[in-house]
Amino acid sequence: MALSTDAADTQGDHENPYLQGPYAAIRDELIVEGLPVRGALPIELDGTYMRIGPNPIIPPDGKTHHWFAGDGMIHAVRIKDGKALWYRNRYIRSNRVAAALGETPAPGPRYERGDTVNTNVISHGGKILALVEAGGFPVEIDSLLGTTAYTNLDGSLQFGGFTAHPHLDPASGELHAICYNGGNREFVRYVVVGTDARVRKEIKVPVPDGPMIHDCAITDRYVLILDLPITFSIDAARSGMSMPYAWNPEHGARVGLLPRDGGPDDIIWCAVEPAYVFHPCNAYDLPDGRVVMDVSVHDRLFVTDGTERPGSSVVTFERWTCDPQTRLVERRVIDSVAQEFPRCDERLTGQPYRYAYTVTLDEGRRQPGDVAGVFAHDLHTGERKAHDFGEGRIPGEFVFVPRSAGAAENDGWLMGYVLDVTRDSTDLVLLDARDVSTAPVAIVPLPQLVPLGFHGNWIAADTIYR
Repeated sequence: MALSTDAADTQGDHENPYLQGPYAAIRDELIVEGLPVRGALPIELDGTYMRIGPNPIIPPDGKTHHWFAGDGMIHAVRIKDGKALWYRNRYIRSNRVAAALGETPAPGPRYERGDTVNTNVISHGGKILALVEAGGFPVEIDSLLGTTAYTNLDGSLQFGGFTAHPHLDPASGELHAICYNGGNREFVRYVVVGTDARVRKEIKVPVPDGPMIHDCAITDRYVLILDLPITFSIDAARSGMSMPYAWNPEHGARVGLLPRDGGPDDIIWCAVEPAYVFHPCNAYDLPDGRVVMDVSVHDRLFVTDGTERPGSSVVTFERWTCDPQTRLVERRVIDSVAQEFPRCDERLTGQPYRYAYTVTLDEGRRQPGDVAGVFAHDLHTGERKAHDFGEGRIPGEFVFVPRSAGAAENDGWLMGYVLDVTRDSTDLVLLDARDVSTAPVAIVPLPQLVPLGFHGNWIAADTIYR
């Protein structure tokens, strides 16, 4: 079944890289049942892998368009009994998407700066939520990817929208997040969402300049606030840039240690050399009071204009150690190969852990002989294992799925989409996390190309199928 979006060629006259090649939008919404499988899907898996990303439904202005601004589309594969039951993809029914499709927009509150939701998809409190940052409200999705409604979490969000990256505390079952409202240059918010998917705590944290805080991290004691030098730019906004943020060296760089039971006056700000972090992998407290956080670090971004080309930054995987006594951050490079989308066994979120999983960044950075694939880092021994998918095959984010609730750390699978630019196709690939260098456990060829996207998760059936 296909639903044409009538989207025209999105490249236009302007050679915007985010409208071409592996980033180019696709045209159709599909439902395809009974997917082929190469290898064997683990019989233990019962759920749906969902990943969201930008897919402009109307050709945007190539001069001002940024990848981050495209209309949200979810791609999902349902797995049960060792079979790939179906693939389907669906747009989030924002006002713009609904108008383009001749449909009624999804109900629910909208953020004044727009209703595009395209960055992450999670399950919490028995709901599937599509997420975006910068003040956008979450969108509730049904198990077949239909847009149910935009939500302010039953009216419990008081001072703005949510974030793309909340973090689940495995002990309490609560989500912790640092949220910012695009254009607000006065404060960000610390938000805690209870197990009932309602906000339990929402605290304003004063910060200057309106920094773009894409993600955060948590430990037993702290929420870590990444106040780094990309801030809201009035000039970029006035020029019509879809992502009105810019590198601001005057803003400085610091990591805030906010006690989880404290307020703004309790934050310990630790200075760090200017850089930008989209994604921490994990963080935890040390016995001596210091805090460890492992992060993918960009040396700088959004320096020239709001479109920012792929490959414009130097990226390293680093360990940042925050010292509340000296109020400084020590940086140590774990791996200098460009890599992003770090994930861990999230049963250990906020706790000491051993294994980190990343994907390499292509984007013109590759040198002859470089690996292009998934890395598994043993942070105790320093060993790095790699799965190289081969020339022309670009992995997106890979997530860790444990073999069982009681399985040891690293005992499970890594799961994600791999785009093949030579065949204009995409596969869902499962790797054995214990040794990613071996052949894939299973490969599920998808019925259409899935453009490079952002984040997703394995959503177990018992959390959404009642």
